[in-house]
Amino acid sequence: MKRNNLLLLLSLSAVLAFGGCGDKKDGPQRPDDVIQPVDSTDVTTPEPTPGETEPAAEPDDDTSSDQPPKEGMVHSSLTNEWIDEEVANARPIAVMFPTDRGSQPQYGIGLAGVLYECMEEGEMSRQMGIIEDWQDLEQIGNIRSCRDYYAYWSMEWDSFLVHWGGPFYLVDVVSRSDVNNLTACSVGGGEIVAPATGSDAFYRSDPANPSIHNGYTNGAKLVAAINKLNYETEHRDRYWEPDHFNFAPMTELNTLEDAKGSFEATKVDLSKIFTTTKSSFEYDEETGTYLKYLYGSPQVDELTGEQLAFTNIIVQDTYWEYRPDHKYLVFQVHDSGRSGYYFTQGRGIRITWEKEDDYSPTRYYDMDGNEIEINTGHTFIAIAQSGREPIYK
Repeated sequence: MKRNNLLLLLSLSAVLAFGGCGDKKDGPQRPDDVIQPVDSTDVTTPEPTPGETEPAAEPDDDTSSDQPPKEGMVHSSLTNEWIDEEVANARPIAVMFPTDRGSQPQYGIGLAGVLYECMEEGEMSRQMGIIEDWQDLEQIGNIRSCRDYYAYWSMEWDSFLVHWGGPFYLVDVVSRSDVNNLTACSVGGGEIVAPATGSDAFYRSDPANPSIHNGYTNGAKLVAAINKLNYETEHRDRYWEPDHFNFAPMTELNTLEDAKGSFEATKVDLSKIFTTTKSSFEYDEETGTYLKYLYGSPQVDELTGEQLAFTNIIVQDTYWEYRPDHKYLVFQVHDSGRSGYYFTQGRGIRITWEKEDDYSPTRYYDMDGNEIEINTGHTFIAIAQSGREPIYK
């Protein structure tokens, strides 16, 4: 990238997102025939014989059909699964989940229709989960600090950003009137500070031990805080594009078998991208999902007791560099023509991606420039520092 582009990249008001953390508690400081009506008077319903009961009507619960299972259901923008229209119209939450060993397991992370993972400083990654239908969740977290590049990804979903503070690089973003964030503590430090907006929504599981691994919230507390702040609870048309992913029809699974340049990928190893957590996936043919591992062990949601599972895995090769202090990272969130990978159904293809502005969805294309079709289900998005590649087989 040319020198003038790098200068633009480092501007806080540019269309780039930057990262960093000044909280030493975060760890070491590391450099989607017309049927004629029948007259009911012509129909006779036979009486059941003595001792015989009428069979109960089976509920229509086929969620894999391209027709809604019942009235009032629509496709989720995150997963394409059938959900109540009320849920679809409501804004989701974007929650910052840590990946540190001491922070495992977590509550609610497996309910994220889309889960991002990206590096922070010191070779440690962090995850951000986009969660629908969160209002009744009993426990969410633990929760950690945010970086501004995560905030830009959260904007794609018109979500409430839920976090536990963050470095001063985040202040400009969370101070914007269009960004509705809820944070347990103030953002930044010194003379550059944003207030602890919605802090009443958060609590410590052990108040006497202010550990970085025991900060939580729940649906009821978030609802109360959002109402108190007068945040809009339904999607804001000016910021929301519901057709985010290009989903394959539910009845026409995209197996990638006929895709140009496709290859087998029943194991996806991201250890060269996330060098500390060594995130990885193994394809489960029975469920058609990739099961996620962290530090070589199953990553489990304590709220459900289930291992995290994803129908789709996307890897985004992303331009990055260090900030002037040579410690904090900066990622170019808005870009085009960057490469990547798409994995599903035990296979993979090379892709490219683009994101035009803050609220526009990230779009993904095959190597011929066609927007890829992803399958119904949960999606994991790995933001890879350019030069770091996944291992697959």
